[in-house]
Amino acid sequence: MSIPPILRVAPADASLHEALLCLRIEPAQQAFVGRIEDLLADALHRPSCEPMAILLDDSPIGFYCIETIARSIVGRDLDLPSLGLRGFFIAAAWQGRGFGAQALQALFADLAMRYPAARQLALTVNQSNPAALALYRRAGFADSGELYHGGRAGPQHLLLHPLP
Repeated sequence: MSIPPILRVAPADASLHEALLCLRIEPAQQAFVGRIEDLLADALHRPSCEPMAILLDDSPIGFYCIETIARSIVGRDLDLPSLGLRGFFIAAAWQGRGFGAQALQALFADLAMRYPAARQLALTVNQSNPAALALYRRAGFADSGELYHGGRAGPQHLLLHPLP
């Protein structure tokens, strides 16, 4: 009997960079997420940003960044102590298998442990990205009703998820 693979999240330390740089998304998704090369380089130069790997066993299948200053995500301060989520993606080769939903659950558990003072997670998702919007809503994000207009690909919904 085989053991099912374990999905987890971990800081994207230097030992993971080469494998992370091999991850690709569908070309149509790049307008929403960007290129992994740019995401990783940006994260490494901003002290408020923590690059994270989504791992299946020990192999990267996705990536995201946690912003310790949510203002950098939404363009303003939020009422509750908040973190921001940026650049979340599952590589194209691994999409459609439920790993996005699993990764979000692992992400929530990780944030609860490492950032106990945070009360919510904020992200923006483009209006033209219904698949991502549906994923985030299924994971428990609520649409604030506010649109963020600072994105490079057009207006984005501001979504919020409570943290324990």
